[in-house]
Amino acid sequence: MRNQKGFSLIELLIVVAIILIIAAIAVPNLLRARVAANESSAVASVRTINSAEASYQTANPTVGYAPLLFNLGPQASTGCTGPTTQSACLVDWTLSTGLKSGYNFSAAHNDATPATAYTVGAAPTTYNNTGVRLFCSVEDAVIHADTNFSKAAGASGASGITAANCNGYSTL
Repeated sequence: MRNQKGFSLIELLIVVAIILIIAAIAVPNLLRARVAANESSAVASVRTINSAEASYQTANPTVGYAPLLFNLGPQASTGCTGPTTQSACLVDWTLSTGLKSGYNFSAAHNDATPATAYTVGAAPTTYNNTGVRLFCSVEDAVIHADTNFSKAAGASGASGITAANCNGYSTL
């Protein structure tokens, strides 16, 4: 019998099978980690919007809170030319456009003059892929999370959040 060196086909198939099993275990954990990172970013962004709303209201007492999320950021992605009521330069361009880290953001004030209340919401762009919870806050700056958020409930997205249902969600 000749002395042959190398691996047999069976040995190579066993190694490939082991690698596939390890990958099947690791991929769901990586996806969950990405969802957790997106949710952490969304909570931080809601906190940033809360701070920006407070600053906007202090700087513009006759206007109150910002009419829209867009008004809290720069007018263009190139940067800020100076704070105005239409372009307060309090948040970055990415957040002011309403889409960041797999979440859609929305902020709007009430119809009073000056605006005495606002609601900010964050909903995942793709349920169970970019996030599984909806986040919101009102002028008290307490962040609430909808832990029963589902794909069907997310159809209206972040813009469908009202102060009444936001206050009904659990606090973080």
